[in-house]
Amino acid sequence: MVRPIKIKRIEDIENINRIVSRYPFDIWIHGKSGMADAKSILGMFILKLDEPLSIVVPDDEDTGKLFKELDEYMHIY
Repeated sequence: MVRPIKIKRIEDIENINRIVSRYPFDIWIHGKSGMADAKSILGMFILKLDEPLSIVVPDDEDTGKLFKELDEYMHIY
């Protein structure tokens, strides 16, 4: 499952990392500059925050709770 996500600040990276680290399945952030394991805070710092980003999770996982926790980052304006 692929959904757009907006990360504006360093604090957003830290908050997203804290949230996704509680889930047992793989969670990735993809952008034009590359892809990063969302559970790796250092990996997420390779992403350019001024480009469109997507969160990617396996299709067979129940993502309802995850996306609810990430709601403030999932609204693209």
